[in-house]
Amino acid sequence: MSPRPKPGVLRTSPYVPGARTVEGYPQVVKLSSNESPLGPSPRALAAYHAVAPMLFRYPDGSQAGLRSAIGRVYDIDPDRVVCGNGSDEILSLLIRAYTGPGDEVILSQYCFAMCYTHANVQGTDLVVSPEADCRISVREILARVTARTRMVILANPNNPCGTYLPAAELERLHAQLPAEALLVLDAAYAEYVVAEDYDSGISLARHADNVVVTHTFSKLYGLAGLRIGWGYGPGAVMEILNRIRTPFNANAAALAAAEAAVLDREHADFVREHVRLWRTRLMEECTALGIEVLPSVTNFILMILPEGSRNAAAAAAHLTARGIIPRPLGAGGPPNALRITIGLESDNLAVIAALREFMAA
Repeated sequence: MSPRPKPGVLRTSPYVPGARTVEGYPQVVKLSSNESPLGPSPRALAAYHAVAPMLFRYPDGSQAGLRSAIGRVYDIDPDRVVCGNGSDEILSLLIRAYTGPGDEVILSQYCFAMCYTHANVQGTDLVVSPEADCRISVREILARVTARTRMVILANPNNPCGTYLPAAELERLHAQLPAEALLVLDAAYAEYVVAEDYDSGISLARHADNVVVTHTFSKLYGLAGLRIGWGYGPGAVMEILNRIRTPFNANAAALAAAEAAVLDREHADFVREHVRLWRTRLMEECTALGIEVLPSVTNFILMILPEGSRNAAAAAAHLTARGIIPRPLGAGGPPNALRITIGLESDNLAVIAALREFMAA
């Protein structure tokens, strides 16, 4: 006999991150992980370096400085904010605290992959709501709610599709959920959205007893390497998360850099505008080449390639052979699709040139 993990662990496959190297290319165009090629704010870098002499000290377990900055920028109560080792940790804490064997968790088809992992490990029953047109369907979600539903998790905007659920639909979903079911909104890409009918979930979470929204510093703010994110929700729910999180779950360098990053609105606007301009350009170029592109509001686009010799696998191989790393999709996304992160100008021009060559071959 040997130690055996819980059954849910055995149903789980390891997360596979986007590729980062190509043999024969010492420098690559890495567009596989939706990182910000413009990097963090200069103020964030300065704050990061300023912490170095104090690394022998434990970080501020109360996270007060970062929570206060988040409260100022997002106009929310900092006492209802909990920070963590990426928004991934906040999602994990919520699933641990509120679900277990015999419960059901409804996941929209293209929510963050780690939500499947956390729910599986917890022993909950997973219920997947399909996104037939790569858009979250309130009707499909509500059709799957039962007396055992304890949580509904959506990524809004979602990944890899880049589409979003409008605020009115989000409100309709919440209004028809049972009061005892927690609605969790993963808003990792919210900072890129400029659509007037979008709400990350903060408006709902201000007043509802069963809504939590999570945000990350990995995308717009360019701090993916520091692993820092946050969640906002009802005081009672966030108090529970504070009970079960580890005392110093956000490190000192991450807390300092994130606080400076969120307060640097000029840099945030600069990154957002760069992404908006090049997202539009890439979508137009792909469409002109005969490649279907889903309408994205994020820092990536999803291309649906034709069948036959110009399929997604062939396109991925063509790009990779030129030192450009996209994110091919299989079971984790629509069939025959390829996701491309918006990069630097030179990165984006290289992608356009490579796709023109591929489609003309």
